[in-house]
Amino acid sequence: MSNSENIQWRNIDLNLLVTFSYLYRYRSVSAAAEKSFISQSAMSHSLARLRQLLDDPLFVRKGHKMDPTEHAHHIAPTISQLLNTITNNLLIKSHFEPVNYSGVCRIGLTDYAEFIFAPAIYDRIREQAPNAQISFINVNRNNYVSLTEQEKLDLVIGSMPTLDDEFESHFLYTEKHVCLADPEALALQGELTKEVFAGIEHALVSPDGSLSTQVDRKLAEHGLSRRVTLASRNFLTVRNLLKQRRLIAIVPEKMAQAEGFDDNLTTFQPPVAVADFDIAMLWHISRSSEDKNSWLRELVEGVIASN
Repeated sequence: MSNSENIQWRNIDLNLLVTFSYLYRYRSVSAAAEKSFISQSAMSHSLARLRQLLDDPLFVRKGHKMDPTEHAHHIAPTISQLLNTITNNLLIKSHFEPVNYSGVCRIGLTDYAEFIFAPAIYDRIREQAPNAQISFINVNRNNYVSLTEQEKLDLVIGSMPTLDDEFESHFLYTEKHVCLADPEALALQGELTKEVFAGIEHALVSPDGSLSTQVDRKLAEHGLSRRVTLASRNFLTVRNLLKQRRLIAIVPEKMAQAEGFDDNLTTFQPPVAVADFDIAMLWHISRSSEDKNSWLRELVEGVIASN
């Protein structure tokens, strides 16, 4: 068993270190009591406890002064260092400086948000905090609460229609939908009407694997139905399949217009109404006042505004 395990920590009051510090500085029970805003009898009681704890007289009266013993002189630097450490490292919260931060920024993103914003968020964090590491965690509306706790996420970004009571959120922007297809394979002879739209096979970007959406209900209102032949959670899979196939997909506009593709796909306005969706960033209420979290929220808002 280590020495620290043999010590009866419940009998140790850190205020006694403060008592020692005042007595060592002022060499007087009355002066130390006055400076620490306690009664002289309370100071005398604390000195008695110190003597018992450290098994040494510590301060011996000589005339009007309390002279430190040899042991008191020996331990004084250690006690001073301990008090400074507690003050500076524990009680005083250091101001967060991104340029000095070398920890990990943990950000949860839906598939959509990760595809669109991860590169820009990465660049902006690295620009302001060059020593930081970034961890992107895939989340969705069903698991973001549990994953925030498990993965210690700083922020979550995406479309979360239901906000958990333990979270705060900030609206970023509203996204709309467009149709995406290969114009050569589609071979439209005219306008993309509801009837033409319903007659084309469809691909879905489907987070839960569902093969139907609000679009099917809208078509049904006009006595129409469509045939969905593909559903994938991965937008890149859907986009790759649209090339050279007579398939059409309704996707978020920012996804459709993302750079870096040479597939010559074209966007069309949907012939039926498709509801827009809001993108927001969320964070657990326990992080609301954290300097790091405030910095990240401002950073993300700036990234979204510039995209």
